[in-house]
Amino acid sequence: MNGGFGRLIGADSEDTRMDYKLISCDDHLDLNQLPADLWTSRMPEEFKDRAPHIEEKDGRGFWVCDGQNWGAWSGKGNRFNGPKPIFTALDRGGVVDQTTRRPGVAELRLADMDRDGVYTHVIFGPVTSINHPDIALRDACYRVYNDWLADFCGVAPDRLLGVPMLPPSPESAIEELKRLVAKGCFKQANLQIAVADPPIRDPRWEPMFQLLEDSGMILSFHVTVFASAGAAFDPHKGSPGMTFLHAKSFVEQFLDPFVDLFAFGILERHPKLKIVIAESGAGWLPWVVEELDYRHWRLWESEEYWADKGGIPQKTKPSDLFKKQIYSTFQQSPVAMRLLEFYGDNLLWATDYPHPDSIWPNSRRIAQETMGHLPPETIKKLTHDNAAKLYGIDTEGAAGRMAAE
Repeated sequence: MNGGFGRLIGADSEDTRMDYKLISCDDHLDLNQLPADLWTSRMPEEFKDRAPHIEEKDGRGFWVCDGQNWGAWSGKGNRFNGPKPIFTALDRGGVVDQTTRRPGVAELRLADMDRDGVYTHVIFGPVTSINHPDIALRDACYRVYNDWLADFCGVAPDRLLGVPMLPPSPESAIEELKRLVAKGCFKQANLQIAVADPPIRDPRWEPMFQLLEDSGMILSFHVTVFASAGAAFDPHKGSPGMTFLHAKSFVEQFLDPFVDLFAFGILERHPKLKIVIAESGAGWLPWVVEELDYRHWRLWESEEYWADKGGIPQKTKPSDLFKKQIYSTFQQSPVAMRLLEFYGDNLLWATDYPHPDSIWPNSRRIAQETMGHLPPETIKKLTHDNAAKLYGIDTEGAAGRMAAE
């Protein structure tokens, strides 16, 4: 393998330079890892008989909601027979029995974090959309998941930072965001930007951005996995080459909304708004922001033309807005490590546990291998300080409190 990405498999190792608590800013709780009774035990009475639940077929478990198949559940017989087309972190880490749903059981997840030498996980929910044509049912599913997530993270609130999910339509998202702000236990909320409808440049989203700014809640955009992605591993429809399509789809989902943040003045209208772009890769951002800066210069070159047409509202250079308001996660990015000056202090390290792209259970070793050429203080910024500042995490104080207990 080339480019430093062949270091995913190997024994755990200690790194004497990283003698502080690591914060991972992109980790997961997917549908397949959630408890079977999450919705059936919590849904409002009017939706009880339509709630997402587990059904068995051919000895395997699946999530079903109102007749829709939402995908596999790991708690029942989902062990893959024969050679695997794709490996998760749990596979690489030697977890043979995955029916235990380790990421979805707080105590087991914490044990996996300890094994990895990582103190805090910022936990995103299902990367496949929770969707249904009945908006009331769909929104109830979001509310129930978010409430369960608060309880899950309450086991170790300094170590498990849950990111609740917002429905993909503005009115529903705004109502859920109001509720989440009132709960007071979350620092960030996630919008599945690839399925957001209408696009975020639509004025219907403006109250959401205002509420985020007023409340101090961070907004994140995370990559979404569509059902069609499975075609890459279908022996009848797929091919080895289709695996590379992920490189395209990850950037495609973010490019339009990312540019819209600048082009439609969202960041300038809301200067206190903070946005985390998660699991889209970080290496493509420098060129895009560089090009936005150039287009901004070209726009102001024509200032006289726009003078009698309302003027130019885009006052601030996009790269300045980026460094002030946008954060990006990465697992291992040789390109980003060579362009650190561009990102400022807004690059956030992650392990992506337990996904296929994850570096668990060798996160400390891989961090050292991919960042070891950097000064120790820079590595600490990437793996701890930037996240601690953004999320208001006091890892030393938290550890002291745990020891006292």
